[in-house]
Amino acid sequence: QVQLVESGGGLVQAGGSLRLSCAVSGRALNMYAMGWFRQPPGKEREFVATAGWSSGITNYADSVKGRFTISRDNAKNTVYLHMDSLKPEDTAVYYCAGGPSVAKDATTYKYWGQGTQVTVSS
Repeated sequence: QVQLVESGGGLVQAGGSLRLSCAVSGRALNMYAMGWFRQPPGKEREFVATAGWSSGITNYADSVKGRFTISRDNAKNTVYLHMDSLKPEDTAVYYCAGGPSVAKDATTYKYWGQGTQVTVSS
């Protein structure tokens, strides 16, 4: 059984930084990429970033490009989202997800974590 567990969320002031972690356990078929998505209050879930486990390919939403960095530690089966220069509009529940390819479409991803809250105060 595959489990994705996020951690690292919290309350931070605008301009600050946070690092989210997503630990993957279990054996997953066709999980070659990991993604981060977020759901702001009252809004739909949206793409944030994605990376291949081995390919080195990454992709970011325009709204976070230059501020967020996705990285992975294959030995630890962990994916990170380092967030700098945080803005109040980054406030959301952040989810990690695992799927077969680097993609922005949430429906591509089969495995999901439970989410972690990030709140950015102004």
